[in-house]
Amino acid sequence: MRRIVIVGYGMAGARLADEIRRRDQDISITVVGAEPHAAYNRVLLSTVVAGTMTPESTRLHDEGWAEEHNITLLLNHKVTEINRSTRTVVAEETRGPRVSLEGTRGPRVPFSYDALVLATGSTPWVPPAEGLTEDGVLAPGVVAFRTLDDCARIEAKARKGMPVVVLGGGLLGIEAARGLAGRGCLVTVVHPVGHLMERQLDPGAGSVLARTLGRLGIEFRLNSLAAKYLPGDGLVLDDGSHLPAELVVVSAGVRAETSLAVEAGLVVDRGIVVDDVLRTSDQRIHAIGDCAQHPGTVSGLVQPAWDQAAVLADRLTGANPAARYLGTSVVTRLKARDVDLAALGDVHTDVDCPDSEVLCFQEPSRGRYAKLVLRDDRVAGAIVLGAPDAAATITQLYDRGVPAPTDRLALLLGRALPAEAASPADLPSSAVICRCNTVSKGQIVAAWRAGAESLPQLVEATRATTGCGGCKDAVCGLADWLGASQPQPA
Repeated sequence: MRRIVIVGYGMAGARLADEIRRRDQDISITVVGAEPHAAYNRVLLSTVVAGTMTPESTRLHDEGWAEEHNITLLLNHKVTEINRSTRTVVAEETRGPRVSLEGTRGPRVPFSYDALVLATGSTPWVPPAEGLTEDGVLAPGVVAFRTLDDCARIEAKARKGMPVVVLGGGLLGIEAARGLAGRGCLVTVVHPVGHLMERQLDPGAGSVLARTLGRLGIEFRLNSLAAKYLPGDGLVLDDGSHLPAELVVVSAGVRAETSLAVEAGLVVDRGIVVDDVLRTSDQRIHAIGDCAQHPGTVSGLVQPAWDQAAVLADRLTGANPAARYLGTSVVTRLKARDVDLAALGDVHTDVDCPDSEVLCFQEPSRGRYAKLVLRDDRVAGAIVLGAPDAAATITQLYDRGVPAPTDRLALLLGRALPAEAASPADLPSSAVICRCNTVSKGQIVAAWRAGAESLPQLVEATRATTGCGGCKDAVCGLADWLGASQPQPA
């Protein structure tokens, strides 16, 4: 029997195991995870910090998943050694009681593999400010924002009226800041760039976003670096100013977790280098998710991992030996209560670019900003803040690659629904409806046909709308369409 070992039980590793088992019921699958939890949706961690979701509601698998699908699952374990010549790995217990549905229970657990998949993810990057770490460990009062355990530590420390500093004004930093502000904390975001979310937003959108979040009680120190942390007191910034902080949350970026690959002698750059079939420099070892480096990926986002898992499952099971991963068109949504923001494609093209048609509208007083980049009459990029109707339509156009309506201004303002996107029936089955939980139209239709014939039942069956909520109208539209397409009793 062919043996596949997956190192990492995060979103990428869990998805790959599901995809493999969906294609092949007999192949041997072993999953090794360092955390004590069942796999969970990291995209929803900000909602846990905000208190709007419980940790349990972020789980991707229930407790009986591994046994039900005949998968060997080892939690609380970390793979510490890869022997490429014998094709074996060794896992060691990391902490707490061992949880194993199958396999050896010794202190060093060996596994043989025919194919090994590294889905080791990434680790938080901590700015080199004096005092943030002590002997390589975060100092008291400093918490990273990356895992469910981090969320628990933040929740345990955060109190109403407490001054909190968030280091990092990227996507996750903003989500953490909004969650903490929602808990009544006095939040200041320190960001080294002149505007927020610079990877996804241009300066105009970043400015409007900061103004919007400012009305929700969040303050910002842009173009600033943390220079020194004073436990129990606060932060000294690089300009000498001082910020009070009883809690510092670090969300300043991530680094691919490549240490195991380096020790195994694989080719590593910023991540583990892979080709279009997700192979590393060793033909029997693959890598997917945040730890992998492929020209078509954007690190730190989940959609590339989903796409990679599907391609690799096709190849490892032989379901489609011709499958190739050629990159992912990513749509980023900010999951922050009272803020609706979507960014996709090329957002940094200037309005005077001769090769593109660029429209831009902003209304800072009402928290609205919209930018649309078109090439060959198709959406090449967009930023939509405070206009959910426009975001939904533009995202559909981008995903499907169909021509944009001729009334560009109406599209930009959310007042036009192109005929091609007007009916849910026109959407392909693969169209992603809920990006927080990666729920496609096909999954919603399947859930309906399985008996979930109302909106609440669809939500319970698929988890659609339980993230940022931006897909609620689309899910309602699908539910209405499915209901109308039901045969009527005579």
